[in-house]
Amino acid sequence: MTQPLSDQTIALVKATVPALEAHGLDIVNEMYSRMFQNPNIRDLFNQSHHGDAGSQPRALTGAILAYASNIENLGALAPAVERIAQKHVGLQILPEHYPHVAEALLGAIKAVLGDAAADEILAAWGEAYWFLANILIAREQRVYSEQKDATGGWNGWRDFRVEDVVRESSVINSFVLRPVDGGAVMRHKPGQYLTFWLEIPGHPPVKRNYSISAAPNGETYRISVKREPLGLASGWLHDEAKPGTVLKVAAPAGEFFLAAHVERPVILLSGGVGLTPMVAMLETLAEGEAGVPVHYVHGTHDRDTHAMRDHVRAVAGRGKSITVTDFHQTPLEDEVAGRDYDVAGIITDEWLVANTPVGEADYYICGPRPFLRHAVSTLSLAGVPSDRIHYEFFGPADELLAA
Repeated sequence: MTQPLSDQTIALVKATVPALEAHGLDIVNEMYSRMFQNPNIRDLFNQSHHGDAGSQPRALTGAILAYASNIENLGALAPAVERIAQKHVGLQILPEHYPHVAEALLGAIKAVLGDAAADEILAAWGEAYWFLANILIAREQRVYSEQKDATGGWNGWRDFRVEDVVRESSVINSFVLRPVDGGAVMRHKPGQYLTFWLEIPGHPPVKRNYSISAAPNGETYRISVKREPLGLASGWLHDEAKPGTVLKVAAPAGEFFLAAHVERPVILLSGGVGLTPMVAMLETLAEGEAGVPVHYVHGTHDRDTHAMRDHVRAVAGRGKSITVTDFHQTPLEDEVAGRDYDVAGIITDEWLVANTPVGEADYYICGPRPFLRHAVSTLSLAGVPSDRIHYEFFGPADELLAA
C-alpha cells in the first residue's frame, strides 16, 4: 500500500502553487524536451499533441497545478486518475517508464526555477510524484490483468487485419478489424476505444486512440475515423488502409462507457465524429431491448458529413422506445427536412431541456471540446446531477501525467 504523504511534503508542494502558476508551462516544456531525448520514451506519446499549439503541454501544466492545489484532498482527483490509468494502458505504459518521467520532471523544476527549487522542494515533489505514480501503476496492473484474463483478451500489441472499409460520409470511413491469429476478441464496454501503433513511412511510430463504433460481438471491432486536416494518422488510414492491411492494436480501454445495467432513460448526445462511441452504445441498447426510453441526438454540418445516418435509424428501428433526432447546422440546398435531417441549426440549450427528460435521464456525450463544454454546462444548469452526465472528448487528456 502506498504510504500517505507527509504533512511537510503536502505543505511544501502547496507552497509551490504560485511558482507553478507563473512558470508551469516552461517546466512542462522542459520536462518533455528532456524525456524526448530518449526515442523509446518519445514514442510512447501522441506527437500530434506536442506541436506548435502545445495542447498537451498546456493540459499537463493545468493538471500539475490541479494536483498541487488538491494535494491534501486527492479524492477529488479520483476520476482523473482513472482516466489517466486507462490512457496509459492503451499506450502500453509500464512501471519501468515512470522513473524516466520522474527524472525529467524534477530536472525541469530545477532548471526552470533555479535556486528557488531548493533541495527540500525537489524532495517533496519527488515524494508527491511517486505517491501518485504508485497509485497509477497499481491500477494499471489490475487493468492489464483483467485484459489478459478476459476471453479473447491480450496484453501488448496484437495484429489485426482490415477486413472491410466503409465510406460513411465525405470525411469519415469505418474500418472493420479481425485478429490475424483468428482468435476471439475481448468484449469491450460500449464507449471504449482501441489504441493503435501505426508505422507510417518517414515518421516515428504513431499512436492514436479511436473509439469502437460497434457493439461487442467477440469476433471483430469497428472504428470510424474522421479525416482531420493535416492529420497524419487519419490521413494515412483513409489513404492507405485497405482490406488486408495489418495494424497493431492494444486491447480496449477507457473509463467512458455505457452502464452495464440501464435503469433510467438514456440520452446519447453527439457532435461530428463524436457519434462513434454513441453508435456502439445504441447498438448495444437495441440488441438488449432496454426497457427504458433511449434518445439518440446527433449534430453535424449537413448530409455530406452525416455519417452512419441510415445505419443508426435501422438500428433504432430494431429496438424498443428508441428515438432519433438529427440536426444539420447548414443543410444543403437540396436537403429536405424530415428526410435528410430533423432540425436545421445547432442543438440549442432550449431544445435539449425541452425535449429530453432532464430530471430523469442519464446523458452520454461525445464531441469536440466546444460542443462538449456547452452541453455539460447546459445540463448542469438545468439541474442534471453530475453523476448522470457522462462524457468523452477527442484530444489530449487534461489530467496529470496523461501521455
